[in-house]
Amino acid sequence: MSLLLSVILPVFLVIGAGYASARAGLLEAAHIDGLMRFAQGIALPCLLFGGLARMDLGTAFDPALIGTFYSAAGACFVIGMAGARRIFGRPPEDAVAIGFATFFSNSLLLGLPITERAFGPDAIAPNLAIIAFHSPFCYLVGITVMEFVRSGGAGHSVLTVPRQVAGAMARNPLVLGILLGLAVNVTGLPLPATLREAVDFIARAGIPAAPFGLGGVLTRYRPEGDGPTILFIVALSLLLQPALAYGLGTWVGLDLGPLRSAVVTAAMAPGVNAYLFAAMYGRGMRVAASAVLLGTALSLLTGTFWLWLLR
Repeated sequence: MSLLLSVILPVFLVIGAGYASARAGLLEAAHIDGLMRFAQGIALPCLLFGGLARMDLGTAFDPALIGTFYSAAGACFVIGMAGARRIFGRPPEDAVAIGFATFFSNSLLLGLPITERAFGPDAIAPNLAIIAFHSPFCYLVGITVMEFVRSGGAGHSVLTVPRQVAGAMARNPLVLGILLGLAVNVTGLPLPATLREAVDFIARAGIPAAPFGLGGVLTRYRPEGDGPTILFIVALSLLLQPALAYGLGTWVGLDLGPLRSAVVTAAMAPGVNAYLFAAMYGRGMRVAASAVLLGTALSLLTGTFWLWLLR
């Protein structure tokens, strides 16, 4: 418990500081919106760009690891959408946003440091492989499904949805940061040291800015009437997704190290990107923001169980 408290509690306190600052009137709504645009549009894309530009892609990719983690995450995305639509009667666009919240675990801000502190610095290589594909894969799936739903599905031209997806991806700063980082990595294009340092300097600001801004956004939404939906998201994120990852990883014979990384990452609360995706389309924002907050708090308990199991 002390391990998890030392990793998760600071993040939770930063979210709380953003909430308290907005509630006390120290920051206005426009300030919070500007902070979130900075985090989503500049700082976090720089973080993804720098990390992928330097990653050793040849040694990081393990098909069994990637297949295990993303099969579990994808299953929760489908279950999350179906539950939101059939059980809670949410509109189709809201259902996609809710499904995305069960899909996108906090692999970077929680999964990576918890794995490192629980199992040592040498244990995080599989985490980095998961993170390399996390944003592009989740956003590609989420945007594709959302654009298909918004277009009316099969009633449109077969080229309509691909064009809409390509346009949405091209306008997404997070995806652009990933693609540019991969391009630099693959081509071996040298980056001047001053440019790398500037990108890293901006990137470091994104880690506290995103949860602080999220805390400010939470002051605008109240969970009344959404409690069962929020608990549904949290249950899928903290319990079902890691259980599926553990079962699939054991079935395919993953070594203990990759298995630990897959399960720990899958067991993390919905990431801030769950809210950013909902905000991008203006659907399910209150539910996504509340699920991030509640899931992060409950990770103190559920994370302890998964760490105990993996030891």
